[in-house]
Amino acid sequence: MKRSVTRREAPGRNGGLRFASPALLLLLCCCAGPVEPQPYACLLPGEQRMLVAELFFGRNIPGRGPLIDAEWAEFAAQVITPNFPAGFTVIDGQGQWQNPVTGQIARDPIKILLVAARREPDLARRLSAVIETYKTRFRQQSVGMITRDSCAVF
Repeated sequence: MKRSVTRREAPGRNGGLRFASPALLLLLCCCAGPVEPQPYACLLPGEQRMLVAELFFGRNIPGRGPLIDAEWAEFAAQVITPNFPAGFTVIDGQGQWQNPVTGQIARDPIKILLVAARREPDLARRLSAVIETYKTRFRQQSVGMITRDSCAVF
């Protein structure tokens, strides 16, 4: 009767590192510091790094008809312009939103405000002033906002 003999593989050959690599990966992951986002360079001459904010204003007003263009123009002149005198863009759109309390879906006409501004210490305050004034004046539960870093030239 022949007896079979198994050969043990030396570490480092074929499957030998199979057991070491998860531990090695864990060690490497834990020793690495947090990954910092790299600063980006603007593509075209004259561009500056800015924050772009998109704000979404629902025009359906509880207890009455929708916000009319004259009301929006007054709000823009009294609130948006003083906070962003360098300029902004307004687009009409259609929105959909789910009330977080009731779960009800609402669809309404919206105004979309696009603002590109330098990251100055008072930028958050100015954006908040526009949002909070609109919510209070037109009895809105929320104003949507998306922000992103970008490059711009005007």
